[in-house]
Amino acid sequence: MTKYIFVTGGVVSSLGKGIVSASIGRILKNKGINVSIMKLDPYLNVDPGTMSPFQHGEVFVTADGSETDLDLGHYERFIDEELNKFSSFTAGAVYREIIENEREGKYLGGTIQTIPHVTNLIKDKIFKASEETSAEVMIVEVGGTVGDIEGQPFIEAIRQFRSEFGQDNSLFMHLTLLPKLGATGEVKTKPTQHSVNSLRAMGIQPDFLVCRSDEEFDNSIKSKLSLHCDVKLERIFSLETLDTIYAVPIALESQGMGDKVSEFLNLDKSKSDLKEWNKMVNVIRDDKKNLNIGIIGKYTSLEDSYLSVKEALMHAAVNQELNLKIDWILSDEIEQSDLDKVLGKLSGVVIPGGFGPRGIDGMVKCANYARTKSIPYLGLCLGMQIMVIEYARNVLNLKDANSSEFDQKSKNLVIDFLPGQMKLKETGASMRLGNYPCIIRKKSKVFNYYKKEEITERHRHRYEVNNLFKEKLEKEGLVPVGTSPDGNLVEIMEVANHPFMMGSQFHPEFLSRPDRPHPLFYGFVSAVNETVVEGDQIRLIQ
Repeated sequence: MTKYIFVTGGVVSSLGKGIVSASIGRILKNKGINVSIMKLDPYLNVDPGTMSPFQHGEVFVTADGSETDLDLGHYERFIDEELNKFSSFTAGAVYREIIENEREGKYLGGTIQTIPHVTNLIKDKIFKASEETSAEVMIVEVGGTVGDIEGQPFIEAIRQFRSEFGQDNSLFMHLTLLPKLGATGEVKTKPTQHSVNSLRAMGIQPDFLVCRSDEEFDNSIKSKLSLHCDVKLERIFSLETLDTIYAVPIALESQGMGDKVSEFLNLDKSKSDLKEWNKMVNVIRDDKKNLNIGIIGKYTSLEDSYLSVKEALMHAAVNQELNLKIDWILSDEIEQSDLDKVLGKLSGVVIPGGFGPRGIDGMVKCANYARTKSIPYLGLCLGMQIMVIEYARNVLNLKDANSSEFDQKSKNLVIDFLPGQMKLKETGASMRLGNYPCIIRKKSKVFNYYKKEEITERHRHRYEVNNLFKEKLEKEGLVPVGTSPDGNLVEIMEVANHPFMMGSQFHPEFLSRPDRPHPLFYGFVSAVNETVVEGDQIRLIQ
């Protein structure tokens, strides 16, 4: 039978429940336990797919094509397991299913109520996720903050779990904040006490506490929390602010997290071996050569909008014992800028995904600058389309070349809508989502990075390279080196006679891992490392 760890949060949002959940998963996995993680989000959107990146951050896509919360990216990167459509759901998805069931007469005319109908469906979805993963331990992160009105059905559902399956099969872990008052230098426990009291009022007594703070706190604080919150002293963990999220499993395990969770749930008591993980963290922390990378996008004012891109770059850099300094550049602000001043001191440029026309001209200018100045360039999804538009305008001399997403009146739509999707009405349904295969040409730079002819990558897009222009582009040096197995869809392109100018229609960042960087990111960072910036001039090491 699957055991469950329910992770809740209190006091304030953004404390890091996702990182804590992922870290516990890493600790348990390294004990040889089959673990999976899922996210319950209380907001009423059906999924994050149509939510603004400025509000929500990036949309993470699973292998089976589900658009999910960015925390699932953390889960996959930490436990190195593929999650699926059962690994995340929102209150909106629950209520939609309830209403659809009622309309279809599945409740036989009964009165539909939060208890038992909504809570039962939440429990059913948690069970389904466990079945699909065959996990020995399912870690369930409950989004939001205890006390939020929209989160109450989720809290009630997990309370029922404990009532139905007992303490041996369920563990409540509560993440809170211990603020330190600047005037007195005191660490205050009252916010945590109030948060625990709110949880108790909803029928849940936490078994473990993880307390966030800016610095470690002593046992006297833990003793006070133990007394007032009725949590055993040895089950209270401190988690100070760390220099890297990848250090969190080490910090928790140093306090015996793995053994204490195993003891509570009657799990395997073998030690969690984090030696390799610790080595990786030490490399992250070591002094390394700095490289300047520019990320040019629509949403760069919120770094979480490109979270997986940032992490994938870091993975590639760490594995080459390098350190990246990222310049976050808003694409629409550089449309009228002097690019020498903005990009001249960068050793590499990344243009990530995005939707809509804002900032496109700025991205095209950046792609042109990178191509003509021999600066390594990596285009992801929209970034590859930008590369095609720039090449068509300035090499093929098709001055109005564009995407039908941005200008349907153009006579040269080098990027166009996917065939067969014109009639779809739902925004999310018009997307190509999830894993698709790709065949790579052996005689290509890309093949040297993957070292295999067939790969599988994750997608999230509506538009493709227009095949009417494919031959012309290749003839002039923009080569489609990766396509769908039938050859109809361009998946990867590279510029001939350039140190590194590549674009992928898919999102390689979703498959990068801290101990196994993605080949495209590894190749890009390697090319960046071979680029030296001297003043405003780019010189390539021969």
